[in-house]
Amino acid sequence: MSVSTAPEVDREVSASELISPDTPWELIVWNDPVNLMSYVSFVFQSYFGYSEAKAAKLMMQVHTEGKSAVAHGSKEKMEAHAVAMHGFGLWATVQKGGNRG
Repeated sequence: MSVSTAPEVDREVSASELISPDTPWELIVWNDPVNLMSYVSFVFQSYFGYSEAKAAKLMMQVHTEGKSAVAHGSKEKMEAHAVAMHGFGLWATVQKGGNRG
């Protein structure tokens, strides 16, 4: 039996965004009064490799809603991402993911 994979449709989806029932953790980036919106967008592009449009969308969610879940995956990976965000001067936390899917 051969297994075929469907062609990749959304090139903006990265492995860190994928979530499965055994890895329900998310990285939350919070709004702060210090960092410029352009800088936050730059961090999302440079660190996560997100497109300019995806980075801008997440940054606007942080700005308007006060926070955004910017990545999903294992607890250990999200904790590493949080440390990286702190290194960029962003306020980030890790939490158990909500209802997704």
